[in-house]
Amino acid sequence: MDLGLKNRVVAVTGGARGIGKAIALEFAREGANVGLLDIFDEGLAQTAKEIEAMGVKAFGLHCDVGDHEAVNASFAKLSAELGPVTVLVNSAAVLDNVSKIEIMDQGRWERDLRVNLTGVFNCVRGALPTMQSEQWGRIVSISSVAGVLGGFGQAGYSATKSALLGLMKTVALEQGRYNITANVVFPGIIATEMFQFMRDDMKERIRKRIIFKKEGEPADIAWAVVFLCSEKARYITGVALDLSAGITLFTF
Repeated sequence: MDLGLKNRVVAVTGGARGIGKAIALEFAREGANVGLLDIFDEGLAQTAKEIEAMGVKAFGLHCDVGDHEAVNASFAKLSAELGPVTVLVNSAAVLDNVSKIEIMDQGRWERDLRVNLTGVFNCVRGALPTMQSEQWGRIVSISSVAGVLGGFGQAGYSATKSALLGLMKTVALEQGRYNITANVVFPGIIATEMFQFMRDDMKERIRKRIIFKKEGEPADIAWAVVFLCSEKARYITGVALDLSAGITLFTF
């Protein structure tokens, strides 16, 4: 199925590794040229190399999404190198602030907000001028099941991931006149580095809550995201797609 993404220019934040990398590679398989924004320089170079091996263009940039000036400069560089950016996937996020609210470090709370929420806001603003000029755009932000259910010791992460839904719905309302869609996906437990570092007993407890009794792969998220960014999804906007494999379902 042709998704209409060939020669499109896609910007993926957090594209150096994990879910972001899987998304970037899937866009490349569809013939899109991919710009990668991340703070992990080594991962950027490797991912860009893998993308270029598929016969499309890639351009990696070190970028702190929480810095609006750095974001604006990065989007200008991407457009100059690859062409007009008309697809944005917000995958960059941090989850290193695990503590109960009463003892949570104020600085880490603010870092969660800066990267996970303000970072998305900055990137949307950086991408919109080109999308509006082209009269076509796709924006997908990667939330989390923690944004739906909360997360013990994860007040900052959960709050920011939940807030992405309201932000994307607002973008959908404001930008529909320019043929720009904005959506959110809520991954559940995915086999990334974060999951692999958990204790084995904790992994098993989590797997019991998943309908398929196993964690998902980054590709499971990438396939859904790429579809939402395609021409085939032109009538889908302002929605939250649950990719948790049933974790959010109630069961006795």
